[in-house]
Order: sequence, then structure tokens, then C-alpha cells
Amino acid sequence: MTCHLLHSNLHTGKEIAITGSKSETNRLLLLQALYPHLQLENTSNSDDSEVMMQALEKSKKSHSNPVLIDVHHAGTAMRFLTAYFAIQEGKEVLLTGSSRMQERPIHVLVEALNQLGAAITYEKNQGFPPLRIQGKKLLHSQVILPAHISSQYISALLLIAPSLKNGLQLTLEGEITSVPYIQMTLALLNHIGVTTSFEGNHIAVAPFEVQSAMATSQSVTVESDWSSASYWYSIIALSEVGAQVTLTSYQAESLQGDQILVSLYEHLGVTTTFLPDFRLQLTKVSPPKTSHFEAHLMGAPDIAQTLAVSCFGLGISCALTGLHTLKIKETDRLAALQQEISKLGGQIQTTADSLHLESSTHIIPDVTIATYQDHRMAMAFAPLALRVPLIIEDAEVVSKSYPTFWGDLARVGISGKMSENKS
Repeated sequence: MTCHLLHSNLHTGKEIAITGSKSETNRLLLLQALYPHLQLENTSNSDDSEVMMQALEKSKKSHSNPVLIDVHHAGTAMRFLTAYFAIQEGKEVLLTGSSRMQERPIHVLVEALNQLGAAITYEKNQGFPPLRIQGKKLLHSQVILPAHISSQYISALLLIAPSLKNGLQLTLEGEITSVPYIQMTLALLNHIGVTTSFEGNHIAVAPFEVQSAMATSQSVTVESDWSSASYWYSIIALSEVGAQVTLTSYQAESLQGDQILVSLYEHLGVTTTFLPDFRLQLTKVSPPKTSHFEAHLMGAPDIAQTLAVSCFGLGISCALTGLHTLKIKETDRLAALQQEISKLGGQIQTTADSLHLESSTHIIPDVTIATYQDHRMAMAFAPLALRVPLIIEDAEVVSKSYPTFWGDLARVGISGKMSENKS
């Protein structure tokens, strides 16, 4: 479906309910599969989390050998399930995904798991899914990884670490990417009673059986998704002074690295107020406080597209760095941003890990934005409807992380008309 977004005025003061973090949910779903006493509340309704739940359920119920598991476009599910199935003794799994997923490298994780004693082989191209995984008991406990890789590889290993006989001693070589996501994984492990340490470039996770006894059941509430909140920060930033929206359910002490939005969008005129009952109020208090915006996003790369489009819509220049992982996401996000902002009349240059946008006072209206099967492309560009009418192709792609996005936009006055894509 294509969404034709009309030039709109924001209906201020609305309250929007956003479901749980996809990042937290998928980590907790894997932990719940390993430790069934966990009860989860406010889980994500995203496609990625649905895929994760269905894959875990299918693997438990299926009697075929191997079990075919297709995660489609879900990157976290691919990485986390690779580690999970590696320790399922006696079970054979063929883990695959979409054509794009089969282009996303996974060799670093596979090599690390095989070093620990796993039996994982490639079905097609070396270093890429699909994977054939023979579940077995992993006896080794030490592994070394390059630190600049996607944090999902590291988190995948950490999530299974308490189930290993000797736990895990993980050494990271070089500058660590996306530290907040690693800290999120460790915090969730700590929350359920697992002992961990993270000192310098060394992470240790103790085996579960030496932990103190746990309660019969334990409830964990997932905080709402800060990545999804980023689009509302952009909407408020592109609105008139005084515009306001309230989001649920967020807390000031968050495990999610994308909470950096609070400080970043202050420079773009948006203030954040934490209200009672875990509500988050965003208010446009002024025009941008700078004519040139800079941010290093190694710890929060998923908000790069949103920030770039916000700056473009506000007519200010920006320089975003620490973006090297964007090239192996659902699409090459740096190339996609360059292509689509250029179509709108912007001047933008990218390198392997950075983006540089020139200030611009004109946005070309009625442009069709390609989304490249990437949910964040669709949602990052949608707020520009507050400045000019535009068209978002393959609008349904938002279901990957935020299925109610278009309905929520309609509630605040950003109207859209859905139509079939032209072949």
C-alpha cells in the first residue's frame, strides 16, 4: 500500500499509547523460552516480536527434523535465535529469512558460537543465512569478538550465556559499538537474577545454576519503545511553537539507548516532561536553538534517519557520525537517506559511517518516498507532511516495529489516504 500524506496541521494535546520496546521484548522472549517462570507485560506488537514468538513456539511444538524457521525481515530474531537454537540439544533447525536477510552478514556470530562448541553450517553462501543449526551442549566459555560489530551479535551470546555450563567470558577488541544495547541486555539479565560484569572490554556472565534460587514466577513489564517515540519528537519539532503530545508508557530511568532523544531534541526546540503514571509529554517551546546540529550516534543508530529528516524539515544543516552499522540494516540506510532527501531537494553527502546535510529553505512537494522495505524510512519521512504533501511507498512496512503508526498520525491530524501500489 502507498500512503498519500496531506499537508496537515497538528491537533495538539493528544495522548498516544505506544507498546513495549521491540528490543526489550525480543530479549525477554528468548529469556522466557529458557526460563519459563518469567511472565511478560506490555510486550511489543511489532512484526519482529510476533516473528520471534512464533519461531519459539514452532520450535517447541514441531516434531520434524530439521525444523524450518523463517524470520522474514527480523534481524534481531535471526541473531538471537541463531544463538538460542545452538544450545537446544538434540534439535536441528534450518533458520532462514527474506532475500534481504540472506544478504545480511552473520559470520561473526556463527564463528563465535562454533568456537564455544556449536555446530552451525551455511546452507547457501558462506557467512550469510540460511543456517543449519545442530543444537548441542556448549562446553567452552571464552570467546573474542571485534568490538565494532553490531551489538545484536554480542547480545545474542549474552542471552544464552547463563545457560552455558561455565557461563561466558567475552572479550571485545577495539571500540565498542552500541554500548547502550549491550547494557540493556545485561540489565535484563540482572533483573531476573543473573550475575554479570562489564569492565573495560571484558564481559562476564555467570552460569544460571549457581545463581540464587528464583521465585516460582516473576513478572517483567516492558517499557514502551523509544525508537517509536523518535517520530513524535520529529513531529513536535516540525510543528508550531506550543504543539504538544503525550506518550505512554515511559520512564526517566530507561534501559534503551534511544532515550538520548530527550537531550538531542532540546537543540531542536522540544522539551520533555516525565509525568505521573509513566507518561511522557513533548512540547515545542522554541525554534531550533542552532543552525547546525551535530550528534555522534554510535550508541543509538536507529534514530539517525529521524534526526536527518527533522533537520532537513527545519532548514538547518547537520552532521551525524557513528553510523557504520546502518549499511547492514533492512537496507543501506545511508544510501537510502541520500537518495530520498535528494529527491526532496536536499543536499546531502554520506561516507561509510557519517552523514552531512546542508541547510535548505525549500522542500519539493508531492515527492514519492521509497522505503526499501525499511520501516524506519517510512516513519522518519512521514513528519515532513507538516511542511509539504508527500507520498510514502509501501506504507505497510511500518508493521515491522510500529503497526499502529498511521492510525496514530491520523489521530493528531496528519491525514493520509491509502491506495494500492502501482505495478
